Amino acid sequence: MANKKRPSANGFTLLEVLVALSIFSLAALALIRLQAFTLRSASDVISHDMAWQVARNRAALLLSDPSPPVLGESGGTDENAGRSYRWIQGAQKTDDSRIVRIDIIVIGTDGRRARLQIARPVQL
Repeated sequence: MANKKRPSANGFTLLEVLVALSIFSLAALALIRLQAFTLRSASDVISHDMAWQVARNRAALLLSDPSPPVLGESGGTDENAGRSYRWIQGAQKTDDSRIVRIDIIVIGTDGRRARLQIARPVQL
């Protein structure tokens, strides 16, 4: 018989394609998990930032109020960005009778806390 030409092997075998697809799928799964972690982290940062905003709003109200703050602990709820935040504030005397120390703790619905401490002058 004459020289039979052998078909050329230009292309990928089934095994090579399966290996390539498995590597690609592992990389894609890792990227999807990273994306989910990033979204969850961003949500946590936004929630904590909103809690800080509530604490700063409470501080602005306390500092701008002409009457001195009531000593002791008080609390309430505020809404910010469509979420409800519970706040607790404690006012206590300091060594200087002209200054009251106020601790403000804000707790979000997810349990995350923001804490702010201010010193307010008291008019004598």
